[in-house]
Amino acid sequence: MKNLYITVLLLFLITNFSSCKAQQVYPLNTYPDDVQPGSYLKDLSNELDPYIGTWKSTVNGRNIIVTITKHEHYLFKRDLTTTFYQDALLIKYIITDLSGAVLQSNTNAQSEADRNFITSVSVKDNIVSLYYNGTNCGVGWGEILLKRINTSTISWSYYPNDSVLTTKNCPGNQNTTIYLPETENLIFTKQ
Repeated sequence: MKNLYITVLLLFLITNFSSCKAQQVYPLNTYPDDVQPGSYLKDLSNELDPYIGTWKSTVNGRNIIVTITKHEHYLFKRDLTTTFYQDALLIKYIITDLSGAVLQSNTNAQSEADRNFITSVSVKDNIVSLYYNGTNCGVGWGEILLKRINTSTISWSYYPNDSVLTTKNCPGNQNTTIYLPETENLIFTKQ
């Protein structure tokens, strides 16, 4: 009886563990369409680490403070069925006028569904490409490029896309001002 119990237990364990699949890990710059759903694009070379921290710049009468954090194993959804995980940078920012009044902030954004959410999508040749999902009604959605110049400075280039607003897709009287600096090569210094 004891042998039968051990045999059944072993068969149960082998059956359960043989059906488990290990998560596939790929280098960070692997194209997501080239991996299986559920794969992990990992920052194996720590390419994202130099961007982590709080950075500040002033332009056009506005102070911009960005705080960049690295999130490991961050869930991305490419469509309704395809998901993968990737190490990513997330940016929280506060934009004030020169007197300190807050014009815009995304410090309360928790997910991509929140407006003003900024997350990295790739890094290559010392440049991180980020996606910005826009402010109210998606206004200003587009790409932000961060280039590391040295350990204490990065440059910012923001390329917003156009949005067509109607009373259907943007009801009410929402603020659709883009407060992020729409410029190329704006220098931020590490704080």
